[in-house]
Amino acid sequence: MRTRTLLTSLLAATTATGGLLLSAGPASAASTIEVGTAAQLKTALGSARPGDTIHLADGTYTGNFKATAPATATARITLTGSPKAVLTASGGYGLHLNGASYWTVSGLTVTGGQKGIMIDAADGVVVDGVTVHGLDMEGVHFRTSSTDGVIRNSTIYDTGNDGRGMGEGVYVGSAGTLSDRSDRIRILHNTIGPDVGGESIDIKEGTTGAQIIGNTFDGSGLTGANYDDSWVDVKGNDVLVQDNTGTNTTNDGYQTHTQQSGWGCGTVFKGNKSTLTGATGSTRLAINVTNSSASCRTTVYSSNTVTGGKGLTNVPVTP
Repeated sequence: MRTRTLLTSLLAATTATGGLLLSAGPASAASTIEVGTAAQLKTALGSARPGDTIHLADGTYTGNFKATAPATATARITLTGSPKAVLTASGGYGLHLNGASYWTVSGLTVTGGQKGIMIDAADGVVVDGVTVHGLDMEGVHFRTSSTDGVIRNSTIYDTGNDGRGMGEGVYVGSAGTLSDRSDRIRILHNTIGPDVGGESIDIKEGTTGAQIIGNTFDGSGLTGANYDDSWVDVKGNDVLVQDNTGTNTTNDGYQTHTQQSGWGCGTVFKGNKSTLTGATGSTRLAINVTNSSASCRTTVYSSNTVTGGKGLTNVPVTP
């Protein structure tokens, strides 16, 4: 791998020597782009090519940052830095991947602004080991038919600070429409909360095949606005919810709903540990299935456990 600055130097040397350059490697060789200022970051996001890595030095990067160029499944673009590389916005989106398929965002911190990381019409995006906090609304949002994305090993807290109850930790899809097919989103081994001003995870109608596995939820920031009274609300189809741990909720641990006919169906719950101690809502179930019917089934396995509250679930339990 060659750095972008090295390639520039080699091209300059070619010009100086009449165009002769031996063993310079292919013109499309991937680069590592070292970034230390907000202006440099915006330039790098705009010029990155498949296979490139944008590496952020520790420091504060003030502004709204956007990438639109897609990479490929075999040559991803990576934006990376330590937690001390902090994207700080005063409004809008901290980081917007708009059509930027097959990007990996790792390690860095996003804070301030309306939303943290917004992923629009981008397939195969991986968000890994980031920290997202201090936002008016939600932390990470997969939207506009962004498919096969992953958020893993990340920490999200202190969201929804505008007081409207729109501070979900991870949001998949769009409310009130079936046209947003943000399918097969995997939410793996994250810590979400405290002070998340909405559900830790909200899976919207129109989306299919999400996986919510191995996460830790602290719902101490739930406000009750917009019916947010659980860690996870599933309105999409064929969602797997497995091996998660939750504490501090106002009512339930997990809920399923049908917002539009034929949706909110096929959810499977396995191995989740719910602590409902201190909950004051009316149902206080670890898994509250609000839409159970012969045509819209939810499967709750006996491997799920609950402490406190009024019980495990309101549907038959599968051994």
